[in-house]
Parts: sequence; structure tokens; C-alpha cells
Amino acid sequence: MIPQQKLARVLDRYGVIEAQLAAPDRLDHVAFVRLAKERAELAPLVEGVRELQRLAAEAGSLTELAAASEVDPEMRALAREELEAVSRRLPEVEHRVQVLLLPEDEADERSAILELRAGTGGEEAALFAADLFRMYQRYAELHGWRFQVMSVSETGIGGLKEAIADITGRGVFARLKYESGVHRVQRVPATESSGRIHTSTATVAVLPEAEEIDIKIDEKDLRVDVFRSSGPGGQSVNTTDSAVRVTHLPTSIVVQQQDEKSQHKNRAKALKVLRARLFDLERRTKEAARAAARRSQVGTGERSERVRTYNFPQGRVSDHRINLTLYKLDKVLSGEALDELIDALTADDEASRLAALEEV
Repeated sequence: MIPQQKLARVLDRYGVIEAQLAAPDRLDHVAFVRLAKERAELAPLVEGVRELQRLAAEAGSLTELAAASEVDPEMRALAREELEAVSRRLPEVEHRVQVLLLPEDEADERSAILELRAGTGGEEAALFAADLFRMYQRYAELHGWRFQVMSVSETGIGGLKEAIADITGRGVFARLKYESGVHRVQRVPATESSGRIHTSTATVAVLPEAEEIDIKIDEKDLRVDVFRSSGPGGQSVNTTDSAVRVTHLPTSIVVQQQDEKSQHKNRAKALKVLRARLFDLERRTKEAARAAARRSQVGTGERSERVRTYNFPQGRVSDHRINLTLYKLDKVLSGEALDELIDALTADDEASRLAALEEV
């Protein structure tokens, strides 16, 4: 049961905002925009709270009516029937309000940097990494997001050693943050003559995109090395020292970019990825401090655990964090059914956070 004082605080705050916005001449532009944004964010919650209060009041009135001996029997029967319908609706609305009351991840609305690397399994791992990269590219297209490849290190036969992409759109990180982790594939490689199933892995990291105001990078903390770009097999991409390797000395994080012919553009790309990694490191450090109060680690961005297995012989995808299996391998890899996994992970994370709040 949600404490009534918490609901009252929500309605009080909304009332204050409405009153302030009703007199815009007393606000500067920044304050007006901030309040308008807060009102928009609170509106779904306020709607839910008001519906919850209305249903609770209605349930109380119907309970009295159904129990009143002086009321006509047909009216009492009708009241009991309506009370059943209201009683079924109440838990649904209360759950919706509880979810809306959960603290938001401030990074949820951000765009994201996707980093994908081949793991154990040699060439087959690189081919699997390429499959995953295409999956996220198709998923982004289905959601109307911009998918910009920032860096790619290819193998000779279509695999990827490493790839980085910038995915731009509203709520990208909220949808993709659960993808971070070790992804495993079980299939017969095209080069395997005996038909044996091989197991390979790829690592996915999804980082919320950070702005300069989020992470300040001091030039004295950077070591920047420039060198000549090269492609697969050592062939020359261009003949100038345009590739850039940036090392963040305090954390030893290294970012390398060589896709652009301009050293300046490569440096800007490298700093964008570095900023995202530092922002993610800061977030995960804070999350680790809160993790002890949680039952589940879903959504923390931990990348050391195996999160999902793609089994080609059986045509299934299994997410090990929530014990969910879909026999829709092709549709998951095409991006069409990926939302089914993400929706289930989101719901499980919400349930875990609700349980943690109830324990406090």
C-alpha cells in the first residue's frame, strides 16, 4: 500500500508548479522551461494518483451501499457487482503508480554509445559480433534512431574484432542498457566440416552518451598519440598521421580512432567515446554502492556476467538473468523480437526495485 502522505506530496508539488506556470511573467525563461518540463514529467503520475484516489473513494461508497440493510436488494446486488469491478481495477492502478514513483535513471532519456567486441572463439566469435552489430543496427532503424558507425575493426571474412556506434534518439539508453554483458552463441561454424557445435562469445557495452557539462576532461589528464591509419591486413588507409590514441591518465582508459582522414575529427570522436566511458564508470561506481540493497543485478550495466545465449540448432534465445527463452532466433537477430526480451528485463528490474523499496 502506498503511503497517503507520499501521494499528497505529489499532488501538492503539481499544484505549486501549475500555480507558478499560471503567472509566467514572474518567471525567467530558464525557470519557465524547467517547471514546464517537471510538470510534463509529473503529469502521468498525477493522473494515476487521482484515478487511484477516485477508485478508493468509489470502493468505500460501494462497500457501504452493499452492506446497507435499508437499501433495496437489487441495488445492493448492483453495488456488489460494481465493487468487484473496482476491486479488480485498484491493484492495477496502484501498481502503475508505484512504478511511476520509482526513482528514474537520469540517463534513461539519453542517446548511447554501443561498443561491441569479439570474445572467445576466434573467427567464429568475430562473425557472431558482426551478427550482433547488425541486430542493433536493425533495431535502431525499427525505432527511428540514428545509427552512426564510429569505429570498426574487421576480420578478412566479414567478422568484427571490435565496433563502436553512436545511437542517437530519445530513450535509447533506457531500451538498450540491459544489453550490456557477455553474449554467447552456440552453432556449427560454416568452416566446421564435422558438424560440431561451437560456443563463442561477444561482449556488449552500452554507455549513456555524455555531454561536456556531465564530464569535464582536463587536458593535462590526457596523453594523445597520433599515428598512421591502417586497415585489415596492414594496408594503408591514408598516408598521413591522422589516427589518434587518447589515454586518460587517471583511469588508464584508452580510446583509439582512425576511421576519419582528419586527425581533428578522429580526436573529437575519441573524446566522445572517452566521455561516455568515464560517465558510465561514474554511474556504475554509484550503482555499486546501492547494489547491496537489491535482489537482482539486472540493469546495473555489469559486463562480467553472461547475459544471453543464442542457440542456432534449436532456434532459441535464452536470457539467463530472467530465465526467459524465446524460440524466435531469426526475429531477435533481425531486431523484430528484441523488444520482447527488453520489455521482460525492464519489468523484472521494476519488480526488483519495488521489492527493495518495500524492504526499506
